[in-house]
Amino acid sequence: MKQMREMFTYSSPLWLLLITTICAMPPPPPLQCNQIGCTLYNSYGAWGDRKDCHVPNVTYPATQEELRLAVAYANRNKLKLRVISKFSHTIPKLACPTSVSDDSFLISSAKYDSRIDVDTEDLAVTADAGVGLRELIDKVEEAGLSLVAAPYWEGVSVGGLISTGAHGSSWWGNGGAVHDHLIDLTLVVPAPASEGYAKIITLKAKDPLFNAAKLSLGLLGVISKVKLSVEREFKRSVTYNFTSDEEFEEELMEHARKHEFGDITWYPSKHKAVYRYDDRVPINVSGNGVYDFIGFQSTSILVSKSIRAAEKIMESTRNVKGKCIVAATSVGSKQLVANGLKNGLIFTGYPVVGPQAKIQTSGSCLYSPTVDVTAACPWDPRIDGLFFYETTAIFPAPKFADFIRDVRKLRDQNPDNFCGVDIYNGFLIRFIKASGAYLGQSEDSVVVDFNYYRASEALTPRLNQDLWEEVEQMAFFKHGAKPHWAKNRKVAFLGVQRKYPRFSNFVAAKKQLDPENMFSSEWTDEIVFGKEAAKDEGCALEGLCICSQDRHCSPEKGYFCQQGFVYKEARVCRYSQITTA
Repeated sequence: MKQMREMFTYSSPLWLLLITTICAMPPPPPLQCNQIGCTLYNSYGAWGDRKDCHVPNVTYPATQEELRLAVAYANRNKLKLRVISKFSHTIPKLACPTSVSDDSFLISSAKYDSRIDVDTEDLAVTADAGVGLRELIDKVEEAGLSLVAAPYWEGVSVGGLISTGAHGSSWWGNGGAVHDHLIDLTLVVPAPASEGYAKIITLKAKDPLFNAAKLSLGLLGVISKVKLSVEREFKRSVTYNFTSDEEFEEELMEHARKHEFGDITWYPSKHKAVYRYDDRVPINVSGNGVYDFIGFQSTSILVSKSIRAAEKIMESTRNVKGKCIVAATSVGSKQLVANGLKNGLIFTGYPVVGPQAKIQTSGSCLYSPTVDVTAACPWDPRIDGLFFYETTAIFPAPKFADFIRDVRKLRDQNPDNFCGVDIYNGFLIRFIKASGAYLGQSEDSVVVDFNYYRASEALTPRLNQDLWEEVEQMAFFKHGAKPHWAKNRKVAFLGVQRKYPRFSNFVAAKKQLDPENMFSSEWTDEIVFGKEAAKDEGCALEGLCICSQDRHCSPEKGYFCQQGFVYKEARVCRYSQITTA
């Protein structure tokens, strides 16, 4: 969709922990163009349906007036319009304008990033939509202030993180979601010919359209400028506690209330829970630590390729024990280096104290020079490195413990089957506060992210894929979790509009600001309105459907549509040595 480049909480398996480099090639730009037109990619180089997004034209406005003229051009010529940034970290195909490429148009905010105005008296910062998160944070810090909320991954634009509900972790103050720190924002929206086909509007907190626009998925207009609240600068003190996972679900609410920026990571196969004790401290407390998350560091291309090759072999040979050996190494390595926390050049012990600007987000593989092509972000699609799904579910806080109990029941049947998720980052559990945004959370919520292997070919089944499909359906259908808008496989969005009590308010705002649906596409309709498409053979293998017949799985490879083990209503593709249904 638009400016929306949102953070992923993926982590590279920790087996590559100790083999990172300083110099590497940065990620590729999301748009690749030639004389015929352009192709839009996400950061993995593959959308959920694995079909390319072709767009004939793209423009790069550098000023607000140029942005208005671009929207006017699309409106006057009846083109489908979406906006992208210089980043590309949205998993669903929201950024693609339409499958009918001749009728589409892209605006890139990559060059619309020159203005960052910090107001030290009113404690606010205003930025162009294309400004990168790291640029914004550094500018705010230079003025002796701190941006309170940010996603863990900094490879996002200001407009993008507002558009998609990007968040960190906090129930304190205004909460961990960046859009809930919004003071006002400026949009470019379609207009009649008498008004030049596009106009600029500014929405403030009391405006009736504000709660629709503060998290809009790019469906209401093009974000031009964002004004966020900031605070006087502070530091954070962080400690990780690796401990038993026994009844941790009973403690997570208290953990969120006690620690302003706390989170929990659960490694189910290892029976471990990792509590992040993360609190603000005064700026005069000693310490200049940083959080350089290991999963976001540049990694040797050879190592990344070797890891992927090893994963493929373990998948094809159904080697669960091999995955468990890797998972044990991964979790142990994370504990050794504190997940990327550094007191200075290296980690020397807890607590790690550092400025908010250096602790709140990371992404060092973004900034590598191009002179060294021996290392890259581990998921860079050019290197045949890591390739995985990310499921992110948002639960009303009181319901989350029941979900964990169900996952425990599934885990306890055979803990080794969960080693695949622990190779990556286990279950990352964070906290976001109730929001006024119509597409935000109407109550204090708990967010869980987990990553797992994705096959290189669409019709290749995966080891223990039935387990992850059951967990996925357990989250979104049994326990009613909402999907994160910028992540997830397509099935997570089925019936999503029924989960938002103010969804009709958002639809009304869209009809007012975009009456011709210029910013809508078949993919936004599938995601936002949760529409289910026709079921094709093998569609359940990639999360494009929930199986109801064996042909939706891969019966010729021994995968049949069966019910879940714990959640009996789930329908999953399970491997069986029996070759007939």
